[in-house]
Amino acid sequence: MCVACRRDAELPVSTPAVTESKTKTEARDRYFDDVTDRVGIDFVHVAGGKPYFVPRSIGSGVALGDFNNDDLLDIYLIQNGGPDSEARNVMFQQRPDNTFVRCPSGFGADVAGFGMGAAAGDVNNDGKLDLAVSEFGAIRLFINVTVDSEIKFVESTSAANLANSNWGTSLAFFDYDRDGWLDLVVANYLDYDPSRICSAASGREDFCGPQSFDASFTRLFHNEGIQAGASAPRFKDVTATSGFGSKTGSGLGVLCADFNGDHWPDVFVANDGNPNTLWINQGDGTFQEKATRYGVAYNSVGEAEADMGVAFGDVNGDQRMDLFVTHRAVETHTLWASHGSEIFVDQTASSGITNSQWRGTGFGAAFGDFDNDGDLDLTFVNGRVLRAASHADDSESPVLFWDDYAQQDQLFVNDAGKFVDVSNDCGAISGDCKVSRGLACGDLNNDGRLDLVVTTIEGRAKILFGRNESESNWLSVRVMAGQLNRDAMGAVVRLTDKNGGVQVRLASPNYSFLSSNDLRVHFGLGDCDSFQKIEVTWLDGTIESFVGGKSNQFLTLTRGTGGIADDAN
Repeated sequence: MCVACRRDAELPVSTPAVTESKTKTEARDRYFDDVTDRVGIDFVHVAGGKPYFVPRSIGSGVALGDFNNDDLLDIYLIQNGGPDSEARNVMFQQRPDNTFVRCPSGFGADVAGFGMGAAAGDVNNDGKLDLAVSEFGAIRLFINVTVDSEIKFVESTSAANLANSNWGTSLAFFDYDRDGWLDLVVANYLDYDPSRICSAASGREDFCGPQSFDASFTRLFHNEGIQAGASAPRFKDVTATSGFGSKTGSGLGVLCADFNGDHWPDVFVANDGNPNTLWINQGDGTFQEKATRYGVAYNSVGEAEADMGVAFGDVNGDQRMDLFVTHRAVETHTLWASHGSEIFVDQTASSGITNSQWRGTGFGAAFGDFDNDGDLDLTFVNGRVLRAASHADDSESPVLFWDDYAQQDQLFVNDAGKFVDVSNDCGAISGDCKVSRGLACGDLNNDGRLDLVVTTIEGRAKILFGRNESESNWLSVRVMAGQLNRDAMGAVVRLTDKNGGVQVRLASPNYSFLSSNDLRVHFGLGDCDSFQKIEVTWLDGTIESFVGGKSNQFLTLTRGTGGIADDAN
């Protein structure tokens, strides 16, 4: 039950805060069930460092992935206690009964640090998902060496020639040059100086905002493949030569997708307090920054906001992918709708998102058809970055310290292209107050309903199983490209249902905030018990068509096993 959520807006440190009465919200569970205890997840996040050490207020995230190839998603959770902390990153392996067990100490990716984000991808093309982890001051690469279903990793950061001394946040694997080897992009936040102290208008210390430090560079690493005798590929830092070094930003969220339809993956970076950047792939190893030209650098009134988490999907059914970014409570989360190649328009005001039951500072975000009715719904998680008007003494326990940063998370359902806030109908999502950051989405228990994993600062990770009680149909699709870029990251999947309706999904686990999601794409089909066909646009633009069939199943579509689509180019 939510007994002490702060509804007062977060104000700049130079402005007095407004105190409002505490609100009690009745918890109801219409869309999700909180199954954290039942499935055996007992992870508690630790935020290390001095009280107002800013990286404490940003991390940490989560990665979902089938790391032992048993067709069950496992959960990797990241700690932020610091390199000397006993709090280490944890892998929970899923068992056939949909409960989870901790991987034993020494599984290889159980490291300690000021951990931020994670990305999952098969970097050496051996059929197993590997992990990249960002930290304040470092990145790490873990190569999956699992044998006989016992999950194991070997840290291969040095062998892979990876290094990032900046403050890395969200990161993503993608194949920017389409050579079949997954490359890595890392959003870096600020050139942070821990010795700097910031204060609220009252004179009391608080976390510094992004305006207190210089912005940083997003880094791009090219995967050059595996040399003879090596298990890990070698990466080359191409930040400067690719163009990424030409413009700074305070990067928090990252998304890799084809924004202009030329079949080369581009990179969107959500920047906190600075204009967003959109790096358009030129197809020759270089990128040009065009966020302003595409309309996604600023909001509708030309302002740069505190951009953090990212979601991407076709929310209005026009078969074009739209962009959503979370912001602070004093701002408005933004929905940019695609109006064709190179044109995005801020349609937040008409989307229904502004008609929310309350405002929070949003981080992790996801589009997903949570009620399986055929359109994309929206969820995002909240937690303040500046303290509320009244605040516990700094000497209080960590739980009390973070209490005045806690907020409720939110859920919006899609009703004919407009979003309706149903948060108060979903106690599992919004019935408690916490400082949420990471959000990962996927079908954990393989029942055809999307589930969620939410991470919180100095609190428990939360597992939510989808509870859609209707008999709506669904389809889950995994696309596979073959030996290289096995999981076809960046492919676009189009499903035509039996009534002729078309849905479009991007095959990529990299969205939200500091998190990596289910590789499979999920379609809600409402009352359609079958579908006519699926078309997959592979990364090089080739379109392949696969025959239809019954709903309510898991499909794996492998390149070369379908037919040539009628509109293939």
